[in-house]
Amino acid sequence: MDNIIVNYHICGEGRPILMLHGFYPDHRLMAGCMEPIFNQRSGWQRIYLDLPGMGKTKGESWIRNSDDILKIVVDFVEKVIPNEHFLIAGQSYGGYLAQGLVTRKRELIDGMVLICPAVVANSSQRNVPEHNVIVKDIDVLSSLTKDEANEFESMAVVQSQKNWERFRDEILSGVLVADGPFLDRIQQDGYEFLFEIHNLSKPFPKPTLIITGRQDSTVGYRDAWDIFENYPRGTFAVLDMAGHNLQIEQEALFNTMIKEWLNRVEEYKD
Repeated sequence: MDNIIVNYHICGEGRPILMLHGFYPDHRLMAGCMEPIFNQRSGWQRIYLDLPGMGKTKGESWIRNSDDILKIVVDFVEKVIPNEHFLIAGQSYGGYLAQGLVTRKRELIDGMVLICPAVVANSSQRNVPEHNVIVKDIDVLSSLTKDEANEFESMAVVQSQKNWERFRDEILSGVLVADGPFLDRIQQDGYEFLFEIHNLSKPFPKPTLIITGRQDSTVGYRDAWDIFENYPRGTFAVLDMAGHNLQIEQEALFNTMIKEWLNRVEEYKD
């Protein structure tokens, strides 16, 4: 942590939850879907950080791969919440990092949420469905610039006005300020961990939630099912009318499932 400055925000007080966003967006992705839940629920401290090359955290030249990024996250945890028990919530690449963090800090992690997690690092080897739009609002799309429409259409399954506005504010806003060359280098040469994260020495026994989108053409849902036995206290959901941004497209279900996971964490006893 001495050779990188990590931008982060802390909201609330209580048990810490580390929020890890996906590749290219920034902390606004996680804050956008999580803060409405915690606005009505006390006792939780939410820690949102910008990963390297995203948001206001610089993509330093010495960062070579996901192992280096995971080390930054581990160092961040040890500096910001040293020796404290905490939870993890990770979306997409943040979910990939969360799986890695379990191999490093499992004794301190009291629960985990994986939202559309990357499980297979190599995108060409992922088991994914074809992109399938369920709801398409032509009026919304025609009101956007060509670049905006391309970004939205490439991933959105339910293309409504409300979903566009959240995509714009929570996801595209981060994509537009990301360090493209840095992230392209990581994605091409260092996205996959140099160690095995799925063959755990023993299952992770704390309350876990894995939420996937039935129409997620980015990471899919089948690969996540393949690792589900690692989580004996896990809930696994595949949501229809949901792509890679299911936290936006299935907001009500997402909120309900996060609240239920928090209930399980609160009730959990070793």
